[in-house]
Amino acid sequence: MVTVKLHGMPYSTCTKRVWTTAKEIGVDVDIVPVDLAKGAHKEPAYIENYHPFGIIPVLEDEDGTKIYESRAIARYLVAKYGKGSPLLPSPSDPKAYGLFEQAASIEYSSFDPSASGLAYERVFAPMRQLQPNDALVKKYVETLNTKLDGYERILSKQKYLAGDTFTLADLFHLPYGKMVNDLEPELFSQRPHLKKWWEDISSRPSWKEAEKL
Repeated sequence: MVTVKLHGMPYSTCTKRVWTTAKEIGVDVDIVPVDLAKGAHKEPAYIENYHPFGIIPVLEDEDGTKIYESRAIARYLVAKYGKGSPLLPSPSDPKAYGLFEQAASIEYSSFDPSASGLAYERVFAPMRQLQPNDALVKKYVETLNTKLDGYERILSKQKYLAGDTFTLADLFHLPYGKMVNDLEPELFSQRPHLKKWWEDISSRPSWKEAEKL
């Protein structure tokens, strides 16, 4: 069994994204804690040797290869250790690959900015003894309402975002999707196809394990 090191924190959304990907393809993950509260991610040695922008997570493979950015790490893991996995369609199938990248782009550009913003204002800011910005919360919820209408249209025609097969494009939604569903459940529940999709992907054993981190 392959074991990779992941420099991060178990509660981190991006750490969970990588963990879930690894579990989907049978790769073990050894989390190397990076104490954000103590500023370990901003230490010169960490910035020099692991992440030039001083954030988490960072993958350290068995051969010493280091990869940062959670979505890049996920693609790397599947490309190297999950060959043939439908999680990441091969460029040799241009249609499947293009539809996958299209769906992955939707998550990154249409879902993540407002979902992560909402999570910050409603969860992470209070953890830092900061007051949520109600105007921003309202803006993020309104934007998600509009964007998720597009998701509903897509999912009314197919089971997953890139077609009828579960891919990384769906998996990428899990960490912040969980937070959105907890904070504003009607955003998912009032859209039947989106609700069905969310119940499907969030019930995967890999994600259930990640939630326990």
